[in-house]
Amino acid sequence: MKNIFKNIGPGPLIAAAFIGPGTVTVCTLAGVDFGYSLLWAMLLSVIATIVLQEMSVRLGIISQRGLSQIIRTEIKNPILKWFTIVLILSAIVIGNAAYEAGNISGGVLGLQTIVGNPNIEIGGISLNFLSMVIGAIAFVLLYIGNYKLLEKVLVGLVTLMSLAFLITAIITKPDVVGIFKGIFIPKFSNDSILTVIGLIGTTVVPYNLFLHAALVKEKWHKTSDLKYARKDTIIAIVLGGLVSMCIIISAASIQSQDINSASDLAKGLEPLFGSFATYFLALGLFAAGITSAITAPLAAAYVTSGCLGWRSNLKSKKFRSVWMFILLLGVLFSSLGIKPIDIIKFAQVANGILLPVIAGFLIWIMNKPSVLGIYKNTIKQNIFGFIILGISILLSVATLNKVFQLNIF
Repeated sequence: MKNIFKNIGPGPLIAAAFIGPGTVTVCTLAGVDFGYSLLWAMLLSVIATIVLQEMSVRLGIISQRGLSQIIRTEIKNPILKWFTIVLILSAIVIGNAAYEAGNISGGVLGLQTIVGNPNIEIGGISLNFLSMVIGAIAFVLLYIGNYKLLEKVLVGLVTLMSLAFLITAIITKPDVVGIFKGIFIPKFSNDSILTVIGLIGTTVVPYNLFLHAALVKEKWHKTSDLKYARKDTIIAIVLGGLVSMCIIISAASIQSQDINSASDLAKGLEPLFGSFATYFLALGLFAAGITSAITAPLAAAYVTSGCLGWRSNLKSKKFRSVWMFILLLGVLFSSLGIKPIDIIKFAQVANGILLPVIAGFLIWIMNKPSVLGIYKNTIKQNIFGFIILGISILLSVATLNKVFQLNIF
């Protein structure tokens, strides 16, 4: 048991980052709107996440550098290098700002159930007070840097909520044959495109590829540690994927089609907790929101530091200025009166669109012997990587076509 805990790495943190308010919300909406028919998208997402995060882990341990650091040093042409850096920074800033707004909005959904919806007026603009409260909590935790204990408590709360969905999925007596059909027989319709992208975006989170490579090199330093890192990654992501599937299965039993608040989402928990469902989910959403609200700005700071050649020091002014900027954008976007559900859905879609860009750079780096030596991608790893890249590109194009009415298809 001691060895098990000794070899636990950043895997649970990465899983906690994607089991945030976005996962709860998007998986609930998928279950409500499409029943079991989109479970295949979660299976695809879990496989894609394992493949890409394993590459990120291998890169961090073998090179002892972060993904953005390596991209900056490996591109030799100065024009191409700065174009790439600007592209990555833009992608991460847009994606993480949207994701952060979704995290904070998820936490707000939880608090609103308990304390209502207090707003404050500033210069004729109505701002959500709860967004500022959650932003302030995340700010203090990041600024002090002493957030690990609280993070463990919050991850514990998210785990508790996850167990609730697992038990609920069993208690609702779902159609087992229907579940297996939903997992292994893909169904795709024009109406479900954005939901599929959302499910992928909430699981295969682009910033996690940067964060994992940056964190894993702090835990492990030898090539012999690679087996522990892989096991840590696979177990955490598989468990996270099972939780997401259980949320979809639980939500499929919800009769209402109008999901706008934590009270509506809590209907998926009612078979287990009855009238306490709302408050339990409120606590879970708040915990998930705070946990993810810490990791998104942190990842953006690591990416920016690597791209621009700064020291990745939690106490440095430059490092702090980046996460402060992302946190401020997240608070601003989540407090302007937009429906939290809409912000969360947009965040997942934005991540789905950005995924091919980041995955493409990762696969390119993973094939460079100068960086990884004998640990570069094998033919099998490349096949899986390019299949995932191709699928993510097609889904991103489908999303752009759907959102902007481009009539590509």
